[in-house]
Amino acid sequence: MCTVYYGPVINPQSLTDYLALPQCLICVSPQGNIEWLVEDVESTKLNDVLSQNGYAPSDITLICLDDGEFLMPGLVDTHTHACQVPNLGVGGELELLQWLDNYTFPTEARFKDVGYAKRAYPHVVRRIVNSGTTTCCYYGSLHLEATKVLASLVHTAGQRAFVGKCNMNRNCPPNYIEPSVKESVDTTLALIKYIEELPKAVDGETLLHPILTPRFAISCTEELLTRLGEVAQSNPELAIQTHISENKSEVELVKSLFKTNSYAEAYDKFHLLRNNTVLAHGVQLTEDEMVLIAKRGSGVAHCPTSNFYLSSGMARVGMLLDHGVKVGLGTDLAGGYSPSILAEIQHASIASKMLAIQAVDNKKCKCNGGHSESSLSGEEDGHSRGRHGHKPPGRFTNQKLSIATLLYLATLGGAEVCCLQDRIGSFEQGKAFDALLVSVREGDTGNPAVWGYNPDRDLTHGVTAQSADNNLVEWLERFLFCGDDRNIKKVIVQGRTIGGRDYHPLR
Repeated sequence: MCTVYYGPVINPQSLTDYLALPQCLICVSPQGNIEWLVEDVESTKLNDVLSQNGYAPSDITLICLDDGEFLMPGLVDTHTHACQVPNLGVGGELELLQWLDNYTFPTEARFKDVGYAKRAYPHVVRRIVNSGTTTCCYYGSLHLEATKVLASLVHTAGQRAFVGKCNMNRNCPPNYIEPSVKESVDTTLALIKYIEELPKAVDGETLLHPILTPRFAISCTEELLTRLGEVAQSNPELAIQTHISENKSEVELVKSLFKTNSYAEAYDKFHLLRNNTVLAHGVQLTEDEMVLIAKRGSGVAHCPTSNFYLSSGMARVGMLLDHGVKVGLGTDLAGGYSPSILAEIQHASIASKMLAIQAVDNKKCKCNGGHSESSLSGEEDGHSRGRHGHKPPGRFTNQKLSIATLLYLATLGGAEVCCLQDRIGSFEQGKAFDALLVSVREGDTGNPAVWGYNPDRDLTHGVTAQSADNNLVEWLERFLFCGDDRNIKKVIVQGRTIGGRDYHPLR
């Protein structure tokens, strides 16, 4: 039986535009795919629209959203370290390389104990899912068996995800380093095989994918990167994830180790830059590197919380977008200290505002998009048929990121980075129904930060369709900047509820 959702819907369209639809109807098949969508349906016309699509009310399960609730696409986390979650919020007084040595590597080394992995990872996955992340790119530790545990738990949870085991055979502590290139590659191939042999969903959809994970260039010898490049070339569908240009000291060390002009060139040398490569951070990327990354079709995971926390800097997201680089958001746990992509939305906004404030002269930029100097906003008040945004394309460098852009990065932009834009990131016929049911009902959530829907306090008369549309826009903004897991009633992947406040799994 199909499930039909009726009520307010937020639907990203582009970097500059999204739809706010107060009376939307979405039909989801038993397999979890969107069969059809009607953007504007009056409540009195529900049965007529169902009949036009070949359904009687008895043929479907109808879910009508309450006032103060809305649906939006699920959040995509393009970069996180599952094995670092026990270290959340610790070590922020240090910068990257010192933080790794003093806090991160010792934390990850604990996952040599498979029993510890079995105790820790269930809490990690549940926290990330309940934070609204329907798709996640996970780094495991270097340990094969522990990463199998992680993959199995993600698979059982029903989250859409990529899981990889770190490759790291130099510049690491003696107790946390792979002993040889052969072992690094062999265990990687074993994990790929393990993930690919896990049972598919009942409808045949593959939700969990392996991902090649050279930790970062510093931790891999040329021999290891050569072998990983060969693994990648033998399997063009195998995704790749790694770090790039996070910290100035890191960049200089990479150039010294590999005798290259840039960090990106080091990866390109080993055929590791391609359309399904996810590059975390990119804080210190040069424009020449941006051109190369765009040419290869790789994506960047913007992790502003981590970049602030470890004093790495602010990634020039607007410039990346103007160069045509795919960009999504990443929590980068535990460099980032929150499992929620909402924190990344908030800090991405702050970072873009700081870059706009600091901007003095854009004349040296080589991109073709041009830059507007008339406003620092990046968002206009255009409004038509529920659309919001309308910022001209190619005008992102040194501009504040608009609500439309932030929403896009967290959803459809992340999907593009993961090469899943044809399946997730927005609501369209034929796509998977990966969604969040969000509530900003004040008495419902217990979140004191959200000035939410409360008609007894805020009731006004004469509400029109236009004002209802504006209310929905405000609900979205309040959720993005003040919301947390308490405002997420359901986390839905492929049509199935897998988390959220109302999720109660059978025990």
